[in-house]
Amino acid sequence: MNHRALAFALVGLNVFLDPGAHAQALRLQSSGTLAAPGVRATPTSQQAADFIVAVVNSEPITRHEVRAEMQRLAQQLNQQGRPQPAVDALTSEALERLIRNKAELQFARESGIRVSDADVNQAEQSVAAQNKLDQSELYRRLAADGISVNQFRKQLRDQLTLTRVREREVDSKVRVSDTEVDQYILSQSDSANALAKEINLAQVLIAVPDGATDPQIAALQVIAQRALDRARAGEDFAALARELSQASDRANGGQLGLRSADKYPPIFVDATQALGVGELTGLVRSGAGFHILKVIEKRGAGMPATTMTQSHARHILLRLNAGLSDAAARGKLADFKKRVVAGQADFATLARENSQDTSAAQGGDLGWASPGQFVPEFEEVMNALAPGQISEPLTSRFGVHLIQLNERRNVTLSQREQRDAVREILRSTRLDEAFAVWEQDIRARAYVDVREAPQ
Repeated sequence: MNHRALAFALVGLNVFLDPGAHAQALRLQSSGTLAAPGVRATPTSQQAADFIVAVVNSEPITRHEVRAEMQRLAQQLNQQGRPQPAVDALTSEALERLIRNKAELQFARESGIRVSDADVNQAEQSVAAQNKLDQSELYRRLAADGISVNQFRKQLRDQLTLTRVREREVDSKVRVSDTEVDQYILSQSDSANALAKEINLAQVLIAVPDGATDPQIAALQVIAQRALDRARAGEDFAALARELSQASDRANGGQLGLRSADKYPPIFVDATQALGVGELTGLVRSGAGFHILKVIEKRGAGMPATTMTQSHARHILLRLNAGLSDAAARGKLADFKKRVVAGQADFATLARENSQDTSAAQGGDLGWASPGQFVPEFEEVMNALAPGQISEPLTSRFGVHLIQLNERRNVTLSQREQRDAVREILRSTRLDEAFAVWEQDIRARAYVDVREAPQ
C-alpha cells in the first residue's frame, strides 16, 4: 500500500486520504453500498463463531476482521483485472496487512500522534460530498451494511493517524541532493538511442479522401500550405488545429500526447527528429493527407516533462449545508448552464452573484493553473473540456461546481522547475524504499502471536 495515498478499504467505496487529511478520490460501486474494513456486518451465526486469530502486542485480530480484509483485497484485484490467488494465500496476505496496521497504529499512539474530532468530521464530510450524499444518507447506507457511525469514524481516525505517522517518520526524512539530481540528468542525457526518447507532437491534418483526383489533391495542398504559413507567422497552433484539422485530436489542440518515439509513425519521427521544441515541420504527406507537425516536447525516457499544459478556467461553487442538498445545488447549477448556453446570462456575472468562494469577486476566474493544482475530481472534469465549453455540475470535497474552460496553453518549464521535477522523481522512489524499510522495522519490533483456529 502506498503510504502517500492510503487506500481506505471500504466495501463499495474507495477512499484515498492525502497528506492534508482530505478525501482525494471516492467512488461508489454500482451496488451503492458502503462498508468499512474490519467492521462488515456478518450474520448472527457467524458472530457467535468469531474468535481471535492473532494478537499484536496486546491487541487482538479476529477472524471477522481477516474475512473483511480478504474481501477488500479480492475487490481490489477485481478492479485491477488481476487473477484471484488461492484462498490460503489471500488469507495470509489479509492477516499480514492487519498485523502491520495494528503495529503501526500502536507506534503512532505511543509516539504522540493524535487526530482531532474536527479532522474526522472533515474526512466524513468529504466521503459524503464526493459520493453525492448528505450526512443523513451516508449514515443510512452505513447502517444498511450493519456499520455504526462510531465504527465508521474510528476507521477514518485510524487512517488519518497512519497518514500522519508515516509523514513524520518517513516522508520528512527523505532528502535528494543537488549532486544526485545532476547525476540523474546526466545519465538520461547520455542515452544515444533516439527511440528511447519520448516526444509530444501536435498536428494539423488536412485530410485527402480516398480516390481524390490530382486537382483535388492540389487544392487540398494549397489549404494545408496556407495553414502552415499561418503557423509560421506566429498564430496559436492549438487554435489552428481546432479550426482546421480533420483529425480526432483537434479538440485537444492537435496534441498527440507524450509517448516513446517508436509509438509514432516513422514519417513523423523522421520529420521532427532534427527539430527543437516549438519548431514546425513543412508539409508531411501520408496516406491520410497533409500533416503540419509541431514539436511540443522532447525528453529522454525517465526524464520529467519540459513543458506542461496549463488551463485557464472559471467556476461557480455552491457549498452544501443543511439548507442546500447536493441534488438542489446540481439543479441550480444546471439551470445556470442552460441560461449561459442560451445566451440569457453571463457566466462571470452568475459567478459574482452566486459563487461561494474567493474567486467570486473575479467572476469565478481561477487564473492559469498547472496540472495537480486542483483536486483530482475537479481537474478531471476541467481537462475534458474544450475552450469555451461548460461542464455538467460536479461534486468535490468543497461542494458542487460548474466549470467553464476559457483557454489552454503550453508553457516551457524553467531549468529550476525541471530540476525540481527530477528531484521529485528521485524522492518518490526513495519514499517507497524508505517506507518499506520503516514498515518492516515496525513489524519486526511488534510481538505477534498467531493462533490456530479452535477445534
